[in-house]
Amino acid sequence: MSDPEAVTAPRRVGLIGYGLAGSVFHAPLIAATDGLLLDTVSTRSPQRQAQARAEHPQVRTVATAEEVLDRATAGALDLIVVASPNKTHVPLATAALEAGVAVVVDKPLAATAAEAEALAALADHRGLLLSVFQNRRWDNDFRTVRQLVADGALGEVQRFESRFERWRPQPKGGWRESGDPIELGGLLYDLGSHLVDQALTLFGPAISVYAESDIRRPGAEADDDTFFALTHAGGVRSHLWVSATTAQLGPRFRVLGSRAGYVKYGLDPQEAALRAGLRPGTEGDAWGVEPASHWGRLGAEGDAPAPGTESPGTPSPGAGQPVPTLPGAYPAYYTAVARALRDGGAPPVSATEAAATLRVLEAARRSATEGRTVSL
Repeated sequence: MSDPEAVTAPRRVGLIGYGLAGSVFHAPLIAATDGLLLDTVSTRSPQRQAQARAEHPQVRTVATAEEVLDRATAGALDLIVVASPNKTHVPLATAALEAGVAVVVDKPLAATAAEAEALAALADHRGLLLSVFQNRRWDNDFRTVRQLVADGALGEVQRFESRFERWRPQPKGGWRESGDPIELGGLLYDLGSHLVDQALTLFGPAISVYAESDIRRPGAEADDDTFFALTHAGGVRSHLWVSATTAQLGPRFRVLGSRAGYVKYGLDPQEAALRAGLRPGTEGDAWGVEPASHWGRLGAEGDAPAPGTESPGTPSPGAGQPVPTLPGAYPAYYTAVARALRDGGAPPVSATEAAATLRVLEAARRSATEGRTVSL
């Protein structure tokens, strides 16, 4: 007979890394999720340890990932979240799975699709959950695009344009901008991981990739201005931009179909809210909600905007009618993780899906280096 307390007890989580990913995204979302308990955080920085204890008073802090793994081996943890630098993702995920614990890894899961597939095979062999934190699937604008595509509001989608553009003319330094290949720095693997995952989620596998990648800022070591184009097996073409050198930002999404197009400017508000210290569950029904002035537009050239619906802050009000943006829903990721741990279901984002994204990123890097289109 099963123990009711074992079924309902929260799963204890060890978090490796308390930099941007760990402190801004993972820790707050874990803490806000019913069924999960943030138990241990590892970071070598005494300042970040103090920050973790201040923000999550119940948490224990340790200096090394090995101490988190030791707690997992001792049976004190049910899930390990890897939010440390990219180069550590594969060895730490491997160690956690070999310790018999479920794992969530921040994107990118690995440097190559082959490494991702090896991790997926290890997780399957051990019967453990392995998931990749692709939170941007729960961005408000992407959820809206996904709904419009599913509803057929655009007709047959022909071109999908997606941008993560910023204006940061001076490099910030750190491993994310390192030119050392082992660090997996640069925007292609960073923001590009999100854009490719979103494109594949919407339109299925890519059959070819073309890319142009540049290092434009003085003193920069890794790509900071990259464009890549995917041709999907179903015929849709995805045009994707990641840049730190864009003085005039383009639309976040422009999706063109046989019946209508959808254009959306601005970024999902959840990251800014988390950085400001706001937390899901404390904002009532307002979490992830943006004002009507930020809504995108659906329509075709010649469609007049509805009176009084011009959107401040965009280069043009555009054709068509404003479409209410669905609320952003980052908490849904860890809610799905908790459910999968409890019920044994599929993870919200699988390692196999991450491998598909990595195949595209590898092909994009090869395309940019060799100056040709790469077939998949």
